[in-house]
Formats: sequence, structure tokens, C-alpha cells
Amino acid sequence: MSFFQGKNILNKFLKRPRINWSIFELESSLQLNEFVELLLEPIKKSRSSYLIKLGLHEALVNAVKHGNNLDPKKNVRVRRIITPNWCVWQIQDQGNGLEIKNRNYNLPKKTSSVCGRGLYIISECFDDIRWSNKGNRLQLALKR
Repeated sequence: MSFFQGKNILNKFLKRPRINWSIFELESSLQLNEFVELLLEPIKKSRSSYLIKLGLHEALVNAVKHGNNLDPKKNVRVRRIITPNWCVWQIQDQGNGLEIKNRNYNLPKKTSSVCGRGLYIISECFDDIRWSNKGNRLQLALKR
């Protein structure tokens, strides 16, 4: 018996639930409020829903503004999955990606700076953050 056959037989006995992602497309604009509400629809409103909304909004702004350079011809793709233990969103823009050295989750040193807080805000709103190798897809996860 090969490894793959054994794995298929094992999966039949384990009866793992199928994971279904919800997929959304957004034109590159900063009209995000209704879109964020749509992404949060299946989640019960709670005190932490404000933080989730803030973090998603910030991640989408970064994708539109920095990833797609506000190009109206480019889209942002969002995938969402809600499991019993996690809420996960993947936000992907059509840009070149953010280099690892620029993935800074600290506040800017100058308090008067008008930018540089986005990744810090996102890191405060979610339990797990992961990047694609290219750096143009951000995965945000929240424990339920």
C-alpha cells in the first residue's frame, strides 16, 4: 500500500469536516465600511467586534493604499472561514508585497508621525498574523 492510499483510507475513517472558504472581491477604493460589515456578518456582536472591525479595516486600507497603490483597476481578494475555534481572514492585494524587513509591528518613534501605525493596530486586534512568501497576502486569525 502506498502512502497516498493509506492517507485516503485514513481520511474516510476520520470523517474530517470539509473547510469552506467564503471569497469576496473588492475594487481598490477606500469605501470599506459596508465591506467590513459583510466580512463580520456571521460573527456575533460582542465587545471585541469593534477591535476586529478596526483590524480588518486597517488591513484593507493597507492592501488598497500600499499594495494596489489606489489603482481602481486592481482588486483586493478576501477569503473568510469561520470554524468552531477560529475566525480567519486572508486579504490579498495585487501589489508586489511587503518585504519581511518592513513588517514592523511597533509604533513609530515620532508620536507626531501620520503613518506607520497600521501593522501595530492589526497586531493588537488579532491572535495570529501570517504573511505569504511574496508578502501581498495577509492572514489574520482570531480565537473564538
